[in-house]
Amino acid sequence: MNILLLGGGGREHGLAWKLAQSPRLENLYATPGNPGIARHASLLAVDITDHAAVIALCEAKRITLVVVGPEAPLVDGLADSLRGAGFAVFGPSRLAAQLEGSKGFTKDLCSRADIPTAAYVRASSEAEALAALDSFTTPVVIKADGLAAGKGVVIAETAEEACAAVADMFQGAFGRAGAEVVIEEFLEGEEASFFALTDGATIVPFGSAQDHKRVGEGDTGPNTGGMGAYSPARVLTPLLEGETIERIIAPTVRELAEAGMPYQGVLFAGLMLTRNGVRLIEYNARFGDPECQVLMMRLESDLAELLLACAESRLGALPAPVFSDETALTVVMAAQGYPGAPETGARIDGVPAAEATGATVFHAGTALGGDGVLTASGGRVLSVTATGADVSEAQTRAYAAVDAIDAPGLFCRRDIGWREVAREEAA
Repeated sequence: MNILLLGGGGREHGLAWKLAQSPRLENLYATPGNPGIARHASLLAVDITDHAAVIALCEAKRITLVVVGPEAPLVDGLADSLRGAGFAVFGPSRLAAQLEGSKGFTKDLCSRADIPTAAYVRASSEAEALAALDSFTTPVVIKADGLAAGKGVVIAETAEEACAAVADMFQGAFGRAGAEVVIEEFLEGEEASFFALTDGATIVPFGSAQDHKRVGEGDTGPNTGGMGAYSPARVLTPLLEGETIERIIAPTVRELAEAGMPYQGVLFAGLMLTRNGVRLIEYNARFGDPECQVLMMRLESDLAELLLACAESRLGALPAPVFSDETALTVVMAAQGYPGAPETGARIDGVPAAEATGATVFHAGTALGGDGVLTASGGRVLSVTATGADVSEAQTRAYAAVDAIDAPGLFCRRDIGWREVAREEAA
């Protein structure tokens, strides 16, 4: 089959790396891609916001399957345009992608379907939001309703911080994403991520992970898109996974199908494991980054076949995906200044040396100059990934690979997986 992969980050490099292993693959194309993805795919230049141009490219390359990596094209309805032109697409429709495109949409769905989540209020003006804050105790969570590149969430420890967060959002701190906000009760517990593939009817579990959103060690500092992750998240026990499917994933898929917007793609559920059971924090309508990288490292099944089956509504005809029992752990190397104003252009040497240790280095924000020198071109730059018998071993191997990379302009956390390492040491 001929596959077109849309996107150019670490998630898409992980997908390209795995798709390239499919025995069914004839040609893999990617746009815009990055230097790492170029090792597995032919890079093409097309504006993915131009639906007609993407369709023309699919026709010219006789594409069998389009895999949409990032969320913005899904919320923009690209999958609808491609399906309307007769192409199979892995990724939900514009209406179904509201699960990520509008936090208020998801909270209302949870309310209708009795899905366990935090209590909330939607507000479409600053005055309305400030009034709603009176019904919440601190800490309280303030979320921009729309897409904000993973950064539109503020956990306010005081009433003053909450008011300031509301003001920032309505005054444009997150652009159009903050035109409406969702105020939520603060949930206490440990976070975990659960993934499921669905074709709108069949639901197939697709692994778990834990990521580290804070920029600083010990989970301190500003939120980021993710500074590292590991899989599986053993804190999400088989019993809790079953509860997640029964009480969260299945009702969501059913509610969307009944509303005439069946969901085809991956459902990424951000969960809080509270004393009262599993609670949904939010949904993403695509694979996470860097969670995707650790999932792909563990996946032993043919990813291309699974994604095509989702797109063609025949997921139930395939055997369940098989994952390695090993742990995969990834460490994100980010540009100095991230998540604020990352410094681009830093030279990166030593990636081959890192991979010689047995790790896999996924590119996220890199560029290759005419002189062949690899440089940083974004905030999160590399995702250095290794496997091991447990988190401790995978962590040791990942940091050995990190230490083989010569890039003074990059930094990373040195404690990815710390909670599970502590549990392993205590066992």
